[in-house]
Amino acid sequence: MLKKYYYGDYDAIQGGGEPSSNSSNQISDSSSWPLWEVFIRSKQGLDHKHVGSLHAADSSMAIENARDVYTRRMEGVSIWVVESKHIHATNPDDAESLYEPAQDKIYRHPTFYDLPDEVGHM
Repeated sequence: MLKKYYYGDYDAIQGGGEPSSNSSNQISDSSSWPLWEVFIRSKQGLDHKHVGSLHAADSSMAIENARDVYTRRMEGVSIWVVESKHIHATNPDDAESLYEPAQDKIYRHPTFYDLPDEVGHM
């Protein structure tokens, strides 16, 4: 049986392989916990940024672990955790069909507008 390990898995740190049979006295097997993606909003930021991933049994444990791991220096004011299985992404092979139609709509690109010098950056 093929076992997939993620960054931070305890078994991978200990040399990989399946957990030993004498681990039955552990409270629970952390490698069976779901993977959570962690987003932190910094004190000076307005948006949450992805800072890493961790394994946790539930959302409250994920938030507590994220606080301990990713906000040790009091740099965050808000934590979001999302179970990884709920995140869906585009396929890089589909990039041409997704983003190419925007090239033929020149009105979306403000390259032909004249801006006064007083505007600064935009």
